[in-house]
Amino acid sequence: MHKRIQLLILISGLFITSVNAQQQVDLLIVGGGASGTTAGIQAARMGARTLIIEETGWLGGMLTSAGVSAIDGNHRMPSGLWGEFRRHLYDHYGGAKAVFTGWVSNTLFEPHVGNEILKKMAGAEKLLQIQYNTRWTAIRRVRDRWQVTVQQGRKKSVIDAKLVIDATELGDVMAAAGAKYDIGMDARSETGEAQAPEKANDIIQDLTYVVVLKDYGKGADKTIPQPAGYDPAEFAHSCDVSDPASFDSPNNDCHHMMQYGRLPNNKYMINWPKYGNDYYLNIIESTPAERTEALKAAKLHSLRFIYYLQTVLGYKNLGIADDEFPTKDRLPMIPYHRESRRVKGEAQLTVNHVAKPFDQPEALYRTGIAVGDYTIDHHHDKNKEAPKIDFVKIRVPSYNVPVGSLIPKGVEGLIVAEKSISVTNIVNGATRLQPVVLGIGQASGALAALALQKGVQPRQVAIRDVQQALLDAKAYIMPYIDVESTDPHFAAIQRIGATGILKGTGVPFKWANQTWFYPDRPVSGYELAEGLRPYFEPLRNYWGASGDPLTLKYLLELFSEAGVKITWQQVEADWQKLALKGRPAEDMKLDRRAAAVLTDHYLRPFNRNVNFSGQLQ
Repeated sequence: MHKRIQLLILISGLFITSVNAQQQVDLLIVGGGASGTTAGIQAARMGARTLIIEETGWLGGMLTSAGVSAIDGNHRMPSGLWGEFRRHLYDHYGGAKAVFTGWVSNTLFEPHVGNEILKKMAGAEKLLQIQYNTRWTAIRRVRDRWQVTVQQGRKKSVIDAKLVIDATELGDVMAAAGAKYDIGMDARSETGEAQAPEKANDIIQDLTYVVVLKDYGKGADKTIPQPAGYDPAEFAHSCDVSDPASFDSPNNDCHHMMQYGRLPNNKYMINWPKYGNDYYLNIIESTPAERTEALKAAKLHSLRFIYYLQTVLGYKNLGIADDEFPTKDRLPMIPYHRESRRVKGEAQLTVNHVAKPFDQPEALYRTGIAVGDYTIDHHHDKNKEAPKIDFVKIRVPSYNVPVGSLIPKGVEGLIVAEKSISVTNIVNGATRLQPVVLGIGQASGALAALALQKGVQPRQVAIRDVQQALLDAKAYIMPYIDVESTDPHFAAIQRIGATGILKGTGVPFKWANQTWFYPDRPVSGYELAEGLRPYFEPLRNYWGASGDPLTLKYLLELFSEAGVKITWQQVEADWQKLALKGRPAEDMKLDRRAAAVLTDHYLRPFNRNVNFSGQLQ
């Protein structure tokens, strides 16, 4: 009888999920999406023993697993790992022109190629491990560490980590860890944003179940079965077409619509907002099972749109790609979530900070760790209850994201990434885009690695240390499009920009907003003196600066007034090392580049740390 009971226990064990002993890591990243992948790569490169757990078998999240393989923005700011990823795409396809296949973006690619590239990048890091097809189920704080229960197939285990980065699509981990957060639109009175609705609500942006179509050639008929509930009237205004037989004419509006997300190798990303396959669901607070059930409706809606394209518009030769996603229905593994929980962080980025960064009580621009230039873009067409806000008219320049937005108030050992950072609902319409999220991830990894190196909490890491680590990785902390990361003075100008001593000029411009440093423009003595005043006590009462062009002689006098005496011999010895043009002369007029480089080199104002509000410490 005893042996029979043992046998029954052994057999039943095959059907009961087992729990393994703990696995210890320095840094656990939950989610191998856009931000989770770059966080892992950056942290590993900085020496942190890192583990990523990812629910799917792919890396890249919205870039790949969700099928949104058309990069929105940052074309002229290939910051850090985003730039590295793009170089790999260029190498794979044969250059920049080979990925400029659709009009929505300068960089389009097949999702499976993006996944392969990210896996190759991650695989090169010896300190980075990845567990695929693994989901987290619980998290708890035990003394000064996190214990995260995960499940891979039928097997459960516990991962013990010093630090955790929440890189999930909807901010699930930080919510379970006790961080406070917002969902939906903020009240105008809470954020001070004139464009926000008067009252807060829980309305988020539409999501999309993207479909990748493939051209199977003329004469092919890849029409899918008519989906349940199909009504062609629902999509009648997705484009205007007078003669379906001429759908391949470049003068046809439907042809233009289809070229929106055209990918290399005759594939098409179907991610069309107006009368297309956007769909409204707010499943943020739902259980995983509830989400899966609710998303069936979003999938069905996308299939209805595909059927419309194939039948009414005549694109029957375009069928669901059979060589992209490893799913039974050939649809992406996850939907494209445009909006998530938004953590209440140590700093909150509002549209006021984005529009006029130098005019706010908080100098958040000084604390930047990621940059973006895409306009504020919200999708609310499918929810008639959404307040009418003309987001296109919210004109802002390019911007940077403050480091404090990654750090939740009141929770230690946790960093928040992806789309769950501390920004307002309005600003989320810009920070949700792929290059920004890649940058947020890279910054999260740098912050985590430094916290581990120094044995402190993420909130205790010096902001300037995080920024310098990112600059060392050729990542932008200021959104200057006219000083590229290949420029010999890139880091110096980025540092001076982040001090506010010499400020950039922001320009709202179409779908790629701008900020210019104008390195070749002359600078006046007064402009530089005003910028230096907050950093150097002796200059607080200095009234000797004029509006005359700044000369090298006057620059050294100004440095002397600030308490830093530089000899002419030092300048002559350092000039070539600093890669400055010409030969130094006392009466030479300096441009903004030279003024920034010399100020950075001799005064080191960037070494003065700032707090989460950007105030000098």
